[in-house]
Order: sequence, then C-alpha cells, then structure tokens
Amino acid sequence: MKRNQSGFTLIEIAIVLVIIGLLLGGVLKGQELINSARVKNLATDFKNIPVFIYGYQDKFRALPGDDGAAASHVANATAATTNGTVSNGVIEGKWDGTDGDGSEAKLFWQHVRLAGLAPGSTTVSAADYMPTNATGGTIGIQSGTNCLAAGGSCTANLITPIKDAGGVAIRGSYVICSSAILGKFVKQLDLQMDDGNTASGSMMAMPVGSAAATSATATASIDDAASYTVCMGV
Repeated sequence: MKRNQSGFTLIEIAIVLVIIGLLLGGVLKGQELINSARVKNLATDFKNIPVFIYGYQDKFRALPGDDGAAASHVANATAATTNGTVSNGVIEGKWDGTDGDGSEAKLFWQHVRLAGLAPGSTTVSAADYMPTNATGGTIGIQSGTNCLAAGGSCTANLITPIKDAGGVAIRGSYVICSSAILGKFVKQLDLQMDDGNTASGSMMAMPVGSAAATSATATASIDDAASYTVCMGV
C-alpha cells in the first residue's frame, strides 16, 4: 500500500528561520537598549553630584558636608564631627560613608537633600541613606586633594582614589565613586565620559573590595562579568 509522506517544504523552513532570526535580533536589540540605558543612568550619577555642589554653594556660600553652619542654612541639618575640619573647603572622609555618621563625606548627602537639591533619606543612620546606582552599588564623594602626587599615600580618613600605572592618583578637587558596576558597563562608561582607558584619565576603575590607592585596571584586563568601583575626579 502506497503511503503519502508529509513534511515541510524548503520555503516553509526558510520562512521559519527568517522569523526566528527576526525574533533573536529583536531580543538582542532590546538587551542592547537596556544596557545603554543603564550606562546612561550611571553616567548621570557622575554628572549630577557636581550640580549638587554648585547648587548648594550658590545658595549658602558653603560646601555641603563641610558646612559648619548647616543647621542655620537648612532645618535639621547636622554639622560634621569626625574625620575632618568643617568649613575648610574640603569634603573629608570616606566616599562610601563607612567612617561614621559624623563624616563630612556622609553628611554631604544630608545637606544637599535638606536643601532640596537631591532626593533621599536625611536620616544619616538609615539603612537606605547612602545613594545607590543603577546596578545597586553605593555612590559617594570625597576630597581628592591629599592624594595627587606620584607615589603619595592617602591619609587615614581618605580611601581610594585609584592610581594609574605610573603611581599618580586620579586628579580632581573631589573624587566621585560608584561601586558594583559590571565590567561591560565600566568600559562603556569610560568610553562615554573619558578616554576609553579605564586605567588613565579622569575616570578609572578597580575591582570591588580593592585596598586604598590601588592601581587601576586597564581596559584590556576588565572582566565583563566582574564588579568594579569606578571613580572620577572633578
């Protein structure tokens, strides 16, 4: 008995492959857009902090965090009591806020928030007080003035900034740092905001958890799946 065999024609298979290709292309394009948006958000963090500084200075002729008269400028503000001298024009302390609630670097955020320049909690001891970036890492700022010379070391109350291969620390009156950024975003971020080399220029990167004044990681050595702390001098 003769049987009729059924199956797909070459045209039908070709159509299915085209559809699959279009779907995969759409997924990849969508992921690319998501990644680009994330890098844009990370870049915005670095751009906004100087705006907070200038806005506060324009209002009160003082530096947020370092403002010794903060309580008279904005209600419920706290003046720094540890790791620095208030009203000396320097944001002293650790950028990540790990050196105590009285640190100038940590109180920076309370001052700019109470002044209406930035959103977030004004309770320094709150679990969600320190701002976070698009990848969930901590964002912060500290003085960069004590760590500029080649071969020099940071004082005990200043961590980072990152040093380049020549031993020269990242330059700037202030250093803004953002942690827990995946390597694939680090490279895009540096390309967008600096020179494309994560071990030189005004923006550098180092593995999360590295010691103070660690040498920066070059772009070629960045692991896309690893987490890094990115710092930028302003």
